[in-house]
Amino acid sequence: MSEQDKPQQAHDEAEVNEQAPRQEPELIDEGAEAQDDELAQARERLSKLEKALAEADLRAQAEMQNVRRRAERDVESAHKFALEKFAGDLLPVADSLERGLSTLDADDPSLKPAREGLELTLKVLLDVFARYNLEQIDPLGQPFNPEHHEAMTMVPAPDAEPNSVIEVLEKGYLLNGRLIRPARVVVSKAG
Repeated sequence: MSEQDKPQQAHDEAEVNEQAPRQEPELIDEGAEAQDDELAQARERLSKLEKALAEADLRAQAEMQNVRRRAERDVESAHKFALEKFAGDLLPVADSLERGLSTLDADDPSLKPAREGLELTLKVLLDVFARYNLEQIDPLGQPFNPEHHEAMTMVPAPDAEPNSVIEVLEKGYLLNGRLIRPARVVVSKAG
């Protein structure tokens, strides 16, 4: 480049610089601050969303665990009490055998084989009941318990403790600790 061209080139550069729009330093700073604010707000929203998702995940896991426990309890209960209706239907058989035994005279030698047969049949039935956790409630002489006994009547009984069972009309039964049928009883009253 010649010496003559240098002033021309300097003049051309000056013109280009004047024509180019000038950026104010303040405008650049404000734009950057606005972007920083937006970024900070976005990070804050993201943090809140992550926290909410973590809490929702914990709640969902806890709910699933509760559902699993409930289902296990329901299955266990179904296994435990599946025989309830069937057992309830067999109770009259035990009642009939007991009534039959009570009508046979124990002193009559001709009825001894029938009595032994009924006793043995009743024993087998009660053993089956025991195998399936079906237990008999025979509250004779015990205090009246409204949770396991149904009072059919109250009679004065001077020789018995007041509010105690003096006669069992029908024995009660529990299946795995749950009452299937209350014992139907006669209760003594004072007086």
